Amino acid sequence: MSSIERKNLGSPDETEHFPRGVSHEVHLGELTVARNIHQPGWHWAEHVRPIVGGSSCRIHHTGYVVRGRSHVRHDDGTEMDFGPDDVIDVAPGHDAWVVGDEPFETIDWVGAHRWASPPAGDRVLATIVLTDIVDSTARAAELGDVAWGRLLERHHTILRRQLDRFGGREVKTTGDGMLALFDGAERAVRGANAMVRAVEEIDLRIRAGVHTGEVEYVPGNVRGVAVHVASRIMALAGSGEVLVSDTTRGLIESREITLIDRGRHALKGVTDERTIFAVE
Repeated sequence: MSSIERKNLGSPDETEHFPRGVSHEVHLGELTVARNIHQPGWHWAEHVRPIVGGSSCRIHHTGYVVRGRSHVRHDDGTEMDFGPDDVIDVAPGHDAWVVGDEPFETIDWVGAHRWASPPAGDRVLATIVLTDIVDSTARAAELGDVAWGRLLERHHTILRRQLDRFGGREVKTTGDGMLALFDGAERAVRGANAMVRAVEEIDLRIRAGVHTGEVEYVPGNVRGVAVHVASRIMALAGSGEVLVSDTTRGLIESREITLIDRGRHALKGVTDERTIFAVE
């Protein structure tokens, strides 16, 4: 990527149509910016939930309102109206709908990539990233419930920003970790490594496991042997470490990613031993 680059949303890299709406995306290196236009009558629960599943939107959105009005209701009971010139940040777990007769238009830079896309079938091939905070129980006891809860929210926000940078999709949080999917092995490994480094700024250490395999979409989650394998690989990782399966390694062609052979390991609940690699 050059030191100066320009894209125009009038000539997007991708356009995604969904009921009563459209999203135009441009990609600048690892950043995705989208213009989202929702027509009057648009309602996430009615028009997007049948596509992506789940009881509420699981995408984190950060952006700027160009025109129109929208109402957002979060799963925690919080509600808010958005209008022109508002800069908005909406955590996963929400419903939203257009208010009034004017289209609701936003420019988003977090949660911008294909947020209304349907799964590519009930079972899909994906690269799974699982993360976990190291020594979370001791840290929670040290900080207390309120401070620990605030730190967890900061942790989740930082990880979501990295997911958006590298084109990942959050599936769910796992208490003190996160489960995410990527449609590319290299981006998954880069994203996992970026997550590990990014949370160091808030004095947290996490570990990550990366594996590629088929997963089955269920409302608000994914399941399958591949998820189990990714979890076992993550459990082998040390503080600040990203471990990668031999399956994922076989899909990586970039010479910029250095992987160190950590030998063969028996994973609990998995029939065959797997060769595990660490990201240098």
